Amino acid sequence: MCRHLAYLGPAASLADLVLTPEHSLLEQTYAPVEMRGSGVVNADGFGIGWYDQAGNARRYRRAVPMWADGSLGDIASAVRTTGVVAAARNGTTGMPVTETACAPFRHGRWLFSHNGVVRGWPDTVEPLARELPVGDLVGLEAPTDSALLWALALRRLREGDSVETVVEQLTLEVGRSAPGSRLNLLLSDGETVAATTWAHSLWVRDGTDAVTVSSEPFGADREAWRPVDDGQLVVATIGGVKIRPLS
Repeated sequence: MCRHLAYLGPAASLADLVLTPEHSLLEQTYAPVEMRGSGVVNADGFGIGWYDQAGNARRYRRAVPMWADGSLGDIASAVRTTGVVAAARNGTTGMPVTETACAPFRHGRWLFSHNGVVRGWPDTVEPLARELPVGDLVGLEAPTDSALLWALALRRLREGDSVETVVEQLTLEVGRSAPGSRLNLLLSDGETVAATTWAHSLWVRDGTDAVTVSSEPFGADREAWRPVDDGQLVVATIGGVKIRPLS
């Protein structure tokens, strides 16, 4: 499956967050440690979302392996930000390898990523898809499970649900509708990061002025990271991290 991360904290370059640390997201694309039996590389595209000085969400996506993008290093070194959601994709068999299928998905200040697979797609989630207006369905960014999850999440965000509520309820509903799915969801609005663990790894690193959530630890100080058990909801801000069972 995919690898993803989110960061909130002092302004840092995208390169320092995604490319240059020890076992960075870049390295995880070709040498992941915790794929849990679901692939060996993440070479089906990538995306990096960040917040500019005005608080607007920006995004760069490509349908190539992260290591194959010759311009990424220059872009990542030039951009500094206080918030990031980034992902490297290992596409599910039968789903297209296109830029629009790559996380993070974006609308307004929201950035969303799904690490996993919806089992029995699309039949198992047809009842949930019926909740969406026809325009949302025909406007999916890609014919993939992750794009549908994003459409379901975005509808609830527009209705006023918090990022915490959206990722928790969506994980539980899809988990019931499509048993055996892998549903690590990640959603940020630039101030809060909400994430779930459902059959995939997740780690948290928090300090006095920054918090990072990632599929795998990275950076020199591995002891600063703590693993998140399966079936948990993580709600992280610069002020602290809450971890509790999904309910």
